Amino acid sequence: MLQEGTDVTIVATGHLVWESLIAADELEKEGISCEVINIHTIKPLDEEIILKSVEKTGKIVTAEEHNYLGGLGESIAGMLARKRPTRQEFVAVNDTFGESATPAELMKKYKIDSDAVKEAVKRILA
Repeated sequence: MLQEGTDVTIVATGHLVWESLIAADELEKEGISCEVINIHTIKPLDEEIILKSVEKTGKIVTAEEHNYLGGLGESIAGMLARKRPTRQEFVAVNDTFGESATPAELMKKYKIDSDAVKEAVKRILA
């Protein structure tokens, strides 16, 4: 648990942990309280911390630097489907071929940056 919040849970891994903290700080200025959790492994998945958080917030955004297929988001979605169905938004790379550019340009292009996290939070709260 990196930051406690009440409106939405953000579960992130890799560089999206930092991007999620940036997004949470910016959303706080708009009156949106984000709980941010750093999940460093998919297996074993820390189900307890995720379930406890979504019990409070009722919504979850997963953020990863991975294809949305077979990654953190799908792992969490499966666990939540079995144990506590919860509205979920995904911040991940679409199933597409990669390109070359600077890391910042690629994160923006593939929508795996703080702006993408903010957009996902706003979608789930709408």
